Amino acid sequence: MTRRMVSISVLLVGTLAMALLGIAQQSATEAPAGFDTPTLAQNPGSQSKSNGIAEPPGDTYALDQQSFEQIHDVNSGLGPVYNGRACAECHQNPVSGAASQFTELRVGHRDANGNFVNPTVPINGGANSIAGRSIINDRAVVPEAQEHIPATENIRALRAALNTLGDGFVEAIDDQTLLAIAQNQVEVSEGRIHGEAVRVPVLEAPGQTRVGRFGWKDQHSSLLSFVADAYLNEMGVTNRLRPKDTTTIGKVTPDPEDLPDTLGLADIDHFAQFIRGTKVPPRDSVLAATPAALAGQALFERLRCNVCHVASILTAPAGTTINGGTFAVPEALGSKIIHPYSDFLLHDIETGDGIVQGGPPDTANKLRTAALWGLRVRPRFMHDLQSLSLENAIDRHEGEAEHSSRRFRELTSAEKQQLFAFLNSL
Repeated sequence: MTRRMVSISVLLVGTLAMALLGIAQQSATEAPAGFDTPTLAQNPGSQSKSNGIAEPPGDTYALDQQSFEQIHDVNSGLGPVYNGRACAECHQNPVSGAASQFTELRVGHRDANGNFVNPTVPINGGANSIAGRSIINDRAVVPEAQEHIPATENIRALRAALNTLGDGFVEAIDDQTLLAIAQNQVEVSEGRIHGEAVRVPVLEAPGQTRVGRFGWKDQHSSLLSFVADAYLNEMGVTNRLRPKDTTTIGKVTPDPEDLPDTLGLADIDHFAQFIRGTKVPPRDSVLAATPAALAGQALFERLRCNVCHVASILTAPAGTTINGGTFAVPEALGSKIIHPYSDFLLHDIETGDGIVQGGPPDTANKLRTAALWGLRVRPRFMHDLQSLSLENAIDRHEGEAEHSSRRFRELTSAEKQQLFAFLNSL
């Protein structure tokens, strides 16, 4: 089956699933693409262009981006432990909201039964501790709060900060579409490839779950949940969905620290609105049209890389209620064809980090398929950024991807260069 056939199959199966659910179909159009959220020290957001998403009353896209780029300090809730002082510090290559060169630390250990356990991290000379999460923050507002990896935690991993451009469209993918992709993989690979969809809580809809799609472990299914969790764990800013800090050592502000502005919108609302308004990462259309890139695309399909790195996905129609009934897909995001080159499912390709985060125990060594859109602006690859070439990144694919990586090694040097030309056009 060719990439085109697989892509059409996924689209048709997803569309049929939505139709069976009674969701009215609309004519699909391509999602707008562009690196159109430049990071500016002066007048942030003033040159940015959204995907056309409607803004809440009184809000503007420039204001959303300004919130995304706002530098925090202890007086605005930073810390006590944190990794960055602004969202854009970790999501800014080449524009605000994109991928990062930064990695974060994740650790843990297994109990006597082999189950993953989050660490308990002593701080303040052992007088206090931080528990219940796998992340180890690199920075702290006072020396007493600084985290260090305990010797007991022998599961240790690095994870890159992910691209968020186009994630509004990812949020708008219907659960049934992702489940159809997973089933399609089993069928076209004779069971060798079997992406796992995990249902995770929607923080803004207590008691409700949805298929996860954000984070390396698919630990979040909604953008509001994702940004609220990151605001606490990456910046130490408490908010209505994550209202309690991990420690009080060095803390000078009361919880929650993220309060509504004069528009009635908290920072997390602006963050979610900014990401939902971003365009998808664009392709290099000139390179994509070259004979080398076209031949490389055919090789990508022949190697069956497209079974997991799915080329085309259709979002749910505008008006579809998602996120536990708290959000309706807007016109700007509904019935859009996106080309993420990902299935947003969890797979074991033998690069897993051993950490369980939101999913069942079997997800310990699984990671979300890396989305390849925007690949050409990244100098390092894979979830840990430890691959410094595309060849090494592909070589590291084993497990479910073993057949594809083996076929890649059998390519001639010229064929490999064609494949790289295609990947560098993404």
